[in-house]
Amino acid sequence: MSHPDHKDQLPNLKRIEGQSRGIRKMIEEEKYCIDILNQIKAVKNALSTVEGKILKTHLQACVRDTLSSDKKFDEKVDEILKTLKR
Repeated sequence: MSHPDHKDQLPNLKRIEGQSRGIRKMIEEEKYCIDILNQIKAVKNALSTVEGKILKTHLQACVRDTLSSDKKFDEKVDEILKTLKR
């Protein structure tokens, strides 16, 4: 089974990376706590968005392929649940 391509998420991850560096700089420059927390929240939300898009692709591509086999489908559901509980 081939895995779906998630390269469309790279620009989002690069933006998140930049935001993360910005948070580090804010801490180094002793910026206001609430401003730092707001940036942390923005990074968390951006990561959550990427996570949701990758999960959607996984469900549409990888899980759909297992619908012909109840055992494989159950394994995929368990795999997703374990990942989400982390």
